[in-house]
Amino acid sequence: MDLAFTKDEEQFRLEIRAWVHANLPKHISHKVHNALRLSRDDMQAWAKILGKKGWLGYGWPSKFGGPGWNAIQKHLFEEECALAGAPRIVPFGPVMVAPVIMAYGSPEQQQRFLPGIASGDVWWSQGYSEPGAGSDLASLKTRAERVGNDYIVNGQKTWTSLAQYGDWIFCLVRTSSEGKPQTGISFLLIDLKTPGISIRPIKLIEGESEVNEVWFDNVKVPVENLIGEENKGWTYAKHLLSHERTNIADINRAKRELERLKRIAKLEGLWDDMRFRDQIALLEVDIVALEMLVLRVLSAATSGKQSLDIAGLLKLRGSEIQQRYAELMMLAGSAYSLPLIQEAMDAGWQGDFPGGALHCAPLAGTYFNMRKTTIYGGSNEVQRNIIAQTVLG
Repeated sequence: MDLAFTKDEEQFRLEIRAWVHANLPKHISHKVHNALRLSRDDMQAWAKILGKKGWLGYGWPSKFGGPGWNAIQKHLFEEECALAGAPRIVPFGPVMVAPVIMAYGSPEQQQRFLPGIASGDVWWSQGYSEPGAGSDLASLKTRAERVGNDYIVNGQKTWTSLAQYGDWIFCLVRTSSEGKPQTGISFLLIDLKTPGISIRPIKLIEGESEVNEVWFDNVKVPVENLIGEENKGWTYAKHLLSHERTNIADINRAKRELERLKRIAKLEGLWDDMRFRDQIALLEVDIVALEMLVLRVLSAATSGKQSLDIAGLLKLRGSEIQQRYAELMMLAGSAYSLPLIQEAMDAGWQGDFPGGALHCAPLAGTYFNMRKTTIYGGSNEVQRNIIAQTVLG
């Protein structure tokens, strides 16, 4: 198996690199490289730049308006964007719900929803987890009762990332209580401006409100917003989750953050500490190993061979690596790894105290935020069970 890139692939990489360098706003890349807060406008600005080029749906086939890139080209695009300091594409629209609409939606639904996702004009959120249904997602209780040409939705979703910015939300809802829990779930698309929906931000230990509670109180949703068949939503959810778990691995962001870790270690005088250098080296080896695993999957996909079914393994290793580089950055910053005080950052003084360093200011927030990575998208404990059953036999 040849994991080296071809000349054509390297030329493609250079073209992507040149375009991203010319079009990525410098103030946005500065925030990304220094882990500073990205506003909705920052994320949406980059999404619309990509949308205008036709690259926000970079994984889409050409028949749905995407570039029709193969697996290697998609990987190179993601890598060049990450290394340049581009914001991570908010995945809920282009990476998660769009493939479901393409695979299971009607032609009318595809014509209605895909253009707004491709352009970056419509912000989507994911309505999966509930207070009693996280890793055990099949136990969800949010109900949708059909009344005439509408569903009446009641219930609650939680940990809904960036829902405070959302225009639409795709939800798993219970439409039947007969048989196995998985057989009574349906997949609905819901306009977040519909009366009866309330969104309550949850403040996390890092101080941000990245996630939210979303409440549905007799929310009327047209039947035409049902994807596929009623009670078949679990099938569509599994299709979506395979995209989510691969996306969570985020190998390209890990490569960028590895360079940031090295930069912090040098600035803080730890680069010459051999024990600390050993930890960086061990992390780098694991990042390279994960990248080789990703490239094996890509090589199989482009050669027409059976692709390895290892989405859970990619999620498991990728999330652990994210926590490790966040922890090593905290150790490098030492006493200056203060909790992020956004008002102080905005005022321009946090990190400017004698002996301090601005690059250390966001480190505690990053560390706290990364504790979630081994839980969402299916906890790592659950992933280990799945891997034991499906990969090891």
